[in-house]
Amino acid sequence: MSVVEVIPGTSPVILAFPHTGTHVPDAIWKRLNDNGKILADTDWHIHDLYAGLLPEATTVRATFHRYVIDANRDPEGVSLYPGQNTTGLVPETDFDGQPIWREGEEPDPDDIAERLRDFHAPYHAALSAEIERIRAIHGLAFLYDCHSIRSHIPFLFEGTLPDFNIGSNSGASCALEFERVTAEVAGYAPGYTSIVNGRFKGGWTTRHYGRPGDGVHALQMELAQSTHLATEEPPFDYDPEKAEKLRVHLKSILGRIEAVAYELKAMGT
Repeated sequence: MSVVEVIPGTSPVILAFPHTGTHVPDAIWKRLNDNGKILADTDWHIHDLYAGLLPEATTVRATFHRYVIDANRDPEGVSLYPGQNTTGLVPETDFDGQPIWREGEEPDPDDIAERLRDFHAPYHAALSAEIERIRAIHGLAFLYDCHSIRSHIPFLFEGTLPDFNIGSNSGASCALEFERVTAEVAGYAPGYTSIVNGRFKGGWTTRHYGRPGDGVHALQMELAQSTHLATEEPPFDYDPEKAEKLRVHLKSILGRIEAVAYELKAMGT
């Protein structure tokens, strides 16, 4: 199995899916404890949720699970949110703070180095290549990083997470207009809640690639899983009715983003 799946498109927009993969190699699977084998922290069905919403968009999807290695973490292991509970490059716990590895089977530095080489690096090589390809076509590229998370996780945040969590690294990862149109659609979506640069300001992917001055814009969308799952507990089933309602707004967001990208292209910025 390839560690990354790429579907090239012609739009200025690239959709990245670092956390929808569920593949865990056998040698690693045997080291997970029963809790880890639930794979609870998967971004369940997110690639299906976005399928077909922007037909000409490029998609880059990691097929491996984030417990193998997290494709949205700094390869140097630097925390995204210093001083706050979070999970690392190779998680030691799940989002509830519970161990995921069998005792004595926790990954060591050699394991992490191997996983960086075999999983993290190929994913980002593919993503970087697609960014450069799209930027060569349009003079700019927009990276939309697709995520989801349970709406109640006391270990990570208090209360209930908003439905749409838009992260632009506090405005540094993209031109303001991209953030504005995304927040506008989310903010006016009836029955949904939204926030910009709240608990989730954008992971390593957004922060690393988002360089507006170089023509690469990036934004992370973290969706509460209550918006599209039948349950946020196993088996984490997809709810088609919920999903279709949400897809209307996601399609509008992506369409508005693409329009802004073409406007910036026409202006030569």
